[in-house]
Amino acid sequence: MTKHLKWLGWAEGISLLTLLMIAMPLKYIWGEPLAVRIVGMAHGILFILYFLAATEAAGDYRWSMKTRIYSYLAAVLPFGTFVFEKKILAKPEYTTSRYP
Repeated sequence: MTKHLKWLGWAEGISLLTLLMIAMPLKYIWGEPLAVRIVGMAHGILFILYFLAATEAAGDYRWSMKTRIYSYLAAVLPFGTFVFEKKILAKPEYTTSRYP
């Protein structure tokens, strides 16, 4: 499950940065709104998938409420998913299932 979360975290993080650094300047500086429509839609879908994967991982690995909140905040902050992966998902207690 954490492989899905890591992959979705990278995809969601890249889509957010693309939206903020490329698509939005294209729209507001050069008057080209098409990039925001395309990248925004992709980012929205990836955001929802990341949120669902984080919720599922939180249940599977019995994350604390604090870790759950960090995982959700990571989705809305630039570079958040990358930091969450390095700081939280790198620890074995967050990726080892506690089910017998």
